[in-house]
Amino acid sequence: VQLQASGGGLVQAGGSLRLSCAASGRTFSSYSMAWFRQGPGKEREFVAAVSRGGGIIYYADSVKGRFTVSRDNGKNTVYLQMNSLEPEDTAVYYCAAGPQTVTYARGYEYWGQGTLVTVSS
Repeated sequence: VQLQASGGGLVQAGGSLRLSCAASGRTFSSYSMAWFRQGPGKEREFVAAVSRGGGIIYYADSVKGRFTVSRDNGKNTVYLQMNSLEPEDTAVYYCAAGPQTVTYARGYEYWGQGTLVTVSS
């Protein structure tokens, strides 16, 4: 499966953005999906994950209550709604697809190219 992330940009602290990740192929619904991010000088970290049918969702503690992950299997797309953004959220955001809903990067086989989110203070 090929993944294409979009929706990044520059936003002021307290603002919102919605990221999208479009998947090619007809097997999107058979994959768990996740978002990871990598900030300047930091390692890649888990943000959120959603199971194949959307019934299981995980969030990193740092984004709970601010970010919402969702998916539309009819559109082969996973979303990340980001509210109350903080400068610490500045990062390249990556979507990923894998066989299980886990919170670690090695659990995902396919990765998008990343989209940059910059939050100004």
